[in-house]
Amino acid sequence: MMSTTRDYYEVLGVNKGAGVDEIKKAYRQLVMKFHPDRVESAQKKEAEEKFKEISEAYAVLSDPKKKQLYDQYGHAGIDSRYSTEDIFKGADFSSIFGGGGGSFSDIFEHIFADSGFDIFGSGSRGQRRQKAGSDLQLRIAITLEEVSTGVEKDISYNRYDACPSCKGTGAESGSGKTTCSTCRGSGAVRSGMGFISFTQECPSCHGAGQIIKNRCKNCSGQGVVRAKKNLKVNIPKGVSTGSVLRLKSEGNYGSGGRGDLYLHIEVLIHSLFSREGDNIRYRVSVGVLKAILGSEIEVPTLYGKVKMKIPAGTQPNTVFRLKNKGIANLHSRRMGDELVEVEIEIPKRLSSQERKILQEWERIKS
Repeated sequence: MMSTTRDYYEVLGVNKGAGVDEIKKAYRQLVMKFHPDRVESAQKKEAEEKFKEISEAYAVLSDPKKKQLYDQYGHAGIDSRYSTEDIFKGADFSSIFGGGGGSFSDIFEHIFADSGFDIFGSGSRGQRRQKAGSDLQLRIAITLEEVSTGVEKDISYNRYDACPSCKGTGAESGSGKTTCSTCRGSGAVRSGMGFISFTQECPSCHGAGQIIKNRCKNCSGQGVVRAKKNLKVNIPKGVSTGSVLRLKSEGNYGSGGRGDLYLHIEVLIHSLFSREGDNIRYRVSVGVLKAILGSEIEVPTLYGKVKMKIPAGTQPNTVFRLKNKGIANLHSRRMGDELVEVEIEIPKRLSSQERKILQEWERIKS
């Protein structure tokens, strides 16, 4: 019998008159805090013991019959009536995390499916598995013009492919594999005590469940070789620096399938334009007389040059908008605009005739 010597109410941090909802809430918080896979390695042993303790306390206090027996006789009443497994029978673990039913082991297998945590040794972990290949990351630079139209790029990169000699098995041709003696073919080893155990990948076969007798000489038993991959990639218009394209199954090879390739986009700085979301900004200098009298100028865009009118009396830093001359939105495809900011160019030197004309203009204006 593993009963704790501490008071069950004290273990869960609730008062003796606590209702079921309060008990469930306290237990849920403690589970998330003391689960052995959520603490540092040095604290795992202590966390295991704490986890057993709070689980036993909840199993008793959440069951009306066991709770009544405990309230009357304390630990002696529980120890005299129930074995370790009997304590947990009938305990409602299914609703702790919003589950729709199931046993204590079912609910924890669902919650901690990737943690290697196993209740009563019945978890689904520890089965022999095939490993998928790892993902790859690649950075690619494109111009603002390419962003505006979309572009097809040729890329080359190195990845791991299945060894052509052993077809990815890692074994010499005609040579088989033997069942791993460490894990007996399960691909995992178990450790722990009591009703809680932990599964880990087998250190001998690394989860494969089998050991290669004669390693392939071409790949040294790894099953993969490094190879160059050439690929055409369509980059949609509207991407920006930081955009990531996922190319499914273009990563490294693994017996369980290929990983993915992630392309990280970098948009190069443009010599004329700056980008503001889906809009682009261009600064143009206009002579003071053209700004005063009005004029028509030629302005570059990502799609060729266009003519733009400068109304008479245009002020410095006035911004004009060229509709649909920006970047297409990556999701909605709505076109942005080009924002043309006008700078008034003041001449630094004047001829004597120009000075006389301006002085005469000043006299007339005053």
